[in-house]
Amino acid sequence: MRRGVAVLGLLVLLLAACRPTDPARPAPPAPIRPAWQPVTLPVPPGVAGRVALRDVTACAGRWFVVGALVDGAGGTRPAAWSSPDARTWTALRAVPRSTYGPENVLTAAGCRDGRLAAVGGKTGGVHGNPRISTWRQVADGSLVEVPAEFEVFGGPDAVNVGRIAGGPRGWLISGNRATGAAAWVSPDGSDFALVSAVPQLAADAAGRPWVSDGVATGSGWLLVGSVLPPGRTGSAPAVWSSADGRSWRRAVLPADGGVADLQRVVRAGERAVAVGRRGDGLGAWSAEGDRWRSVGTFGGAGTDRPGQVWGLAARADGVVAVVAGGATGGGWFSADGAAWSPVVLPAGVPAGADRSVAVAAVGESVVLLSDDGATASVWLAGGAWRPG
Repeated sequence: MRRGVAVLGLLVLLLAACRPTDPARPAPPAPIRPAWQPVTLPVPPGVAGRVALRDVTACAGRWFVVGALVDGAGGTRPAAWSSPDARTWTALRAVPRSTYGPENVLTAAGCRDGRLAAVGGKTGGVHGNPRISTWRQVADGSLVEVPAEFEVFGGPDAVNVGRIAGGPRGWLISGNRATGAAAWVSPDGSDFALVSAVPQLAADAAGRPWVSDGVATGSGWLLVGSVLPPGRTGSAPAVWSSADGRSWRRAVLPADGGVADLQRVVRAGERAVAVGRRGDGLGAWSAEGDRWRSVGTFGGAGTDRPGQVWGLAARADGVVAVVAGGATGGGWFSADGAAWSPVVLPAGVPAGADRSVAVAAVGESVVLLSDDGATASVWLAGGAWRPG
């Protein structure tokens, strides 16, 4: 009898070993391994210095990278590059027009009709406040500063000036003020008007808004971010839509429980795809028109900053996200925003306060830039992205 019990027990163990250990948790997807190639940016003429990179964008057959040159004493001057194919790059001539313009670091880049616009700044003045300027590419290809009165981007209500986007209706800069979320709009980049303390952007009984990114849509503009309800410590994801950039409509999105926000948004064909923090990992939301839905999760605990999204770009076949991912980097790709596969990056996403990471895509080409505060790199990958 004891021998029979032993045989039966062995059979049970063998059968258990043949079953999946946890049917509710499928095996993780195989990583995508793009053929990354390093790209060299020429050093602009003038004072020598280290290339510091901050953002990359592309449209209408042109690619742009922006940042600065940093000399041995820590001084900075604005720098930008352009390329027709993301392989061969040309330094653009920067034309400053203000006191702080010659020292600007270009932090955000947008593209419209093959032309670049950028946001730059430099800390200065008695109180050490950021002195923000915008820059626009003119007909001869140079990048010209557009000085602004201090209160347009600064002043007592200033919080931050974020990303810039181009579209059929002109340009949109996203950011935040002491009154709540804010936008700056311009039809041609020659003059930006501040839109703040208006209904739906301003803090109200529903909570305090925070805007992280913006993009042009077929019907106007879209901002993404979060709302912090009164008396709570956890935010909810939110979007804002506008036909003209001046009147906005807010919508709070489903978060499936827990803390969530939206940090980056892109247009992928007829859809808008946004990604951001959700609980201990990252989540994606998608919309066709004004109907948003939560579509997927990726990433998770165990990274250095599991809720940080550095960049999001739309390829011809899906979207690619770059997130804080520890020493091995944090690339992800999804064809539909729901199912995500890890992407092997050419180098780990850098850690530290001075780091900067950005990504842009056109067709099947993806440009990734990374700056750890000491060394900057640019990488290009093309072709179909398949796991394995």
